[in-house]
Parts: sequence; structure tokens; C-alpha cells
Amino acid sequence: MSHVKNIQDSLKPIVALCKRRGFIYPGSEIYGGFANTYSFGPYGAELKKNIKDLWWKTFVQERRDMVGLDGPILLHPKAWQASGHLEGFNDALIDCKVCKGRFRCDHLIEEALKEDADGLTVQQMTEKVQKNKVKCPKCGAQDFTEARHFNLMFHTHMSKTGADGDVAYLRPETAQAIFLDYKNIVDTMRVKIPFGAAQIGKAFRNEITPGNFVFRVIEFEQMEIEYFIRESAWEETFERWLRSMHDWCKLIGLNPARVHEKEHPKEQLSHYSKRTVDLVYDFPFGRSELYGLAYRTDFDLKRHAEFSGTNLEYTDPETREKFVPHVIEPTFGVERTILALLCDAYDEEQLENGETRTVLHFSPRIAPVKVAVFPLMKKEPLADKATQIFTQLKAFWACEYDESGAIGKRYRRQDELGTPYCITVDFDTLENDTVTLRDRDSMKQERVPVKELLLILSEKLK
Repeated sequence: MSHVKNIQDSLKPIVALCKRRGFIYPGSEIYGGFANTYSFGPYGAELKKNIKDLWWKTFVQERRDMVGLDGPILLHPKAWQASGHLEGFNDALIDCKVCKGRFRCDHLIEEALKEDADGLTVQQMTEKVQKNKVKCPKCGAQDFTEARHFNLMFHTHMSKTGADGDVAYLRPETAQAIFLDYKNIVDTMRVKIPFGAAQIGKAFRNEITPGNFVFRVIEFEQMEIEYFIRESAWEETFERWLRSMHDWCKLIGLNPARVHEKEHPKEQLSHYSKRTVDLVYDFPFGRSELYGLAYRTDFDLKRHAEFSGTNLEYTDPETREKFVPHVIEPTFGVERTILALLCDAYDEEQLENGETRTVLHFSPRIAPVKVAVFPLMKKEPLADKATQIFTQLKAFWACEYDESGAIGKRYRRQDELGTPYCITVDFDTLENDTVTLRDRDSMKQERVPVKELLLILSEKLK
């Protein structure tokens, strides 16, 4: 129980800031909450959009070998049979008989015994829990049910009858939508191997236990790529994508010292994977998966060809050679990206005057607000001049206007939002048309001419 408490305490300041400043709210809070769900508030929505837009620009719009897709959440049920999700997309579930707490058995073993439980059967997990007298994290009892498989897909009914034959599933990953439209992309887009298809979209997993704020949630967004290649090129392509994923981490401002690689042992690989490497991040609660890179071979296209009866071979336009492409899959979780950025950027600084400043050191690329504009006092003609500057700047960047409270408190509010620059309009502005430009990280201020603001900010925010 103490370990669970320590994990919660490590994220407590960040969770509090997110609620207080409109980044992330607990889901359905007016009804007492709804486990493992969250809303992204006004600033969280901006942060999320900035990340997704930058990802799309980086991996789709700036590359000649990539196209985009926006596939449906509901796919034909046979797609999940072909992909192996109906049979193999399971976690091991175990219940405490005393308090009725429900846990993922592998996590329970790893937390209690500090052992890796990947690859164990449900029988082996049950034996470990019983033999080592593992305690319930909630009540401390040592009386568990046997471990059993639990499918993580949410299912729904496609008709009012609710008959079993009408069952459909909310997708647990975005990848399959790309595989189902692979042939359409080849037929309509004049793409040539190697090429990739990218998608940003919602996925749903009926997780047994919630996990560490937005780290593990039941409804989440993936930024995912299926990159189609010849089999002979898989090793080189894999390494190239691994470098690109590290470059992405640097681009959004993550500290490279906190990002590491974790190779999956062969015995722990997914049924479709020949090699998988995770990028893991040093979260406050421990080193955990941030992104994943998998070599899916030709498993998916061959299975969908088999189950659908559709020929999914690629024909080389020059040699007329026919083959089923292999696939490299880089996967980026949006919510985990946001959590890593929050953990990386969050800081409580002790100032010379004895005060503590809470600040988010976001990269300007992803900061929800780029520039804040303040009149020194809430009266004319300062407010009018500040409004003019704000109107000019908001045509180019996400800006905020604030005239409420002391100037120091306004700076602190923007520090907590991660706003890189603040502009203050004062009485000197009325005389010489200069303003105070304040840097978030250094807190240094400089006087700059109003007519040069666009040029100066363009350079600083590039």
C-alpha cells in the first residue's frame, strides 16, 4: 500500500496543476468521477493539438514517402479475428476475495516481488501469487482468485436485437484500419514501396486497473505509422525509424537523458512481431513505456488477405514482381506524450526573494500559449495600446490577454501555463513605443520596439 501511495504522491503536484490551470480534468467529475477517464481542458486541448499538428507536419507533410489516413473506429468484426485480437488480446486478471479489488496479475507480481512476469502463463502467475503469499495492495489480505484471461476489447451491438451475431468492437489500436485500406491507398495514390501511411485517432482498451494519471487510460489517442517495405530492407529501415523517434523526442523538448531504449526479449514479443523496441521515459513513478517500434513482418496483410479473400500483393511497377510487403510500425501515444512533457517541464524554483515559482518549461513549439500581453494597469490608454498589440500578434500565434491583478501575479499565471514570452505595455510605451518583453525561463526583461515585435518573436518562437 505504501508503494501505491508513493506513486500517487510523485504525480500529485502535476495532477493538481493540471486541474487548477485547465489542462486535464477528471472525467464525469460532477457524478463522482468515472474511473480511468479524463477531459482535456482548454489549455490541455491546445497542448494536445499542438503535439498532433507537429507530429503530422513532421511525419506526413514534410516527407515524400508518407500519406495520411483517418480510418473508422468500428471495423468489420472479422478484422479482429484476422489480426489475432479476439484470441490473443488478453491480460491476466486476478481478484482479491476479501475487498473485491481487481488487478492485472503481472503488475501485482512485479510490484510485490520485483520480478518480471512477462511470458508467464495464468497458471504460473497463480502459483507465484499463492506461493509467495502476495498481499492485496488495497486491503493487505492474501486471498486471491486464480488468474484468468480477460479480453481488453470493448464490444458493442450493431442492431437493436443485441444478438451475438451483431457484436462489433471498438478498435484497441489504429493499425488495423490502415491495413484494411492498404489496397485502396496503393490503387489511388501512386505510392511506391517503401512508403508509409499515418493516422491519428482514438483507441479503446478495457484496462483492468487504471494507471498513474493519464499514463494508462481506457480511451486514448495514438499517432501511428505503418511503413511498408521489402523484407530485405527491414533491419536498415527499423534503425532509421528508431533514430527518427529519438529526433521527435528532442523536437518536442523532452530531455534526452530521460529517454531510453528497451529491447523486447524474443520470448516476450507479440504474436505479430519479429523485433520490438520501446522508447521508455523516466516518469516520477518509474521508467515506463513511452513509444513503441515493431517489425510486424507481413503478418497483418497476409492474415487479412486470407480472411477477406482479397489479393493484397504489391506489384513492382518496374519489374512487375509481386510480393506481400513487410511492415515497420512506429507508435506514439498522445496522452503519454503529454504526461512525459508535463513531468519534464514541471519545476518549482526557489527565487532570491524566498518565493517559490511554479513553471512549465515547455518548448515553444508545443506550448499552449506562445505570448501573453498585459497592460500595466487596467485603464486607458494602456489597455487600448495593449489590445492593439494583442490583436496584431494573435493573427500569428496563440496569445492571451490579461489585465487582472498585479503584474507579478500575471507573470506567475503564465509561468504555470508554460507561456514562453510575456509583453507588458506601460507608460513608457506611450512615449517611445517600446514594450517590456519577458522571458519565461530566465525571467529577464528587455525593452523592444513595438514595430519589431513580430520579427523578434518570429525568431524566438521558430
